[in-house]
Amino acid sequence: MNQPPAPPPQGKKLLDQYREQIRLKQYSFRTEKTYLSWVREYILFHNKRHPKEMGAPEISQFITHLVVARQASASTQNQALSAILFLYRNVLRLQLDESQLSLTRPKKGKRVPNVLSKEEAKLIIANVEYPYKIMAQIMYGSGLRLMECLRLRVKDIDFENHSILVYDGKGGDDRTTMLPDSLINPLREHLIKIKTLHQADLAAGLGSVYMPFALSEKYPTASKQWIWQYIFPASTLSTDLETNTTRRHHIHETALQRAIKNALQITKINKRVTPHTFRHSFATHLLQSGYDIRTVQELLGHKDVKTTMIYTHVLQRGGLAVKSPLDA
Repeated sequence: MNQPPAPPPQGKKLLDQYREQIRLKQYSFRTEKTYLSWVREYILFHNKRHPKEMGAPEISQFITHLVVARQASASTQNQALSAILFLYRNVLRLQLDESQLSLTRPKKGKRVPNVLSKEEAKLIIANVEYPYKIMAQIMYGSGLRLMECLRLRVKDIDFENHSILVYDGKGGDDRTTMLPDSLINPLREHLIKIKTLHQADLAAGLGSVYMPFALSEKYPTASKQWIWQYIFPASTLSTDLETNTTRRHHIHETALQRAIKNALQITKINKRVTPHTFRHSFATHLLQSGYDIRTVQELLGHKDVKTTMIYTHVLQRGGLAVKSPLDA
């Protein structure tokens, strides 16, 4: 006979319990912050009532508020709902009758990704300033997501095998992708500059970086080792509010977004371009070159080939490759 789940620990504040449970599940730090913000908003929306006093009707009211008042997208609604359900399932240990939720998880509409031509991609990258240029080159040349690129460490680059290890990517999986030949020399030169910065930090009694999954406890000195340093470190140091440790984190994503936006203005290309556009272009151009879709799926780190297949729509001309009668 199955034992009932253990009650949540007493004495800790609700959000501290939530944070603890989400870390036990090894969710990313970004997900932790986002989920916590949704739970706070849910509680405030109901005038600070304790979630134990609420249930499916109150959840439905909150999600309806997001749809009506905030005009939240399908992905935002799903994210908020997932955060709240995590609270009830994993922290409060309460079984909700989800059939009573007067809503269904909204489905995201089908979107064809925005893709650059090879010439457009190279023109924009040529106008991105250093070191963001190298980051854009990696996203276009290796297919990395934005945060996967920002979180790269020295140990993740294998110059001999011309490969990049993407550690703990989306979904918690590792994968290997190619390191473009044209990036090897620029990346080597970049690492020489970064190593000089790291040595200066060490001389100042600093030089540590954030270590994932409590590796700092298992390997106390690893956080200062060269191989664990971020390839794209921030220009300034920051202090972790939880541990009071001063470290050099990686460049913030908004800095790369801004650099690409500036380059786009210079080129005057009339397309909406974000860092993720380079990943879309990477996949599309590989398929255009005749590479197998399963290979592209593996390089992108997609769990389902259906996700990769969206790029086959981009390969077709407008009107699903049907020739217009005006051109006949």
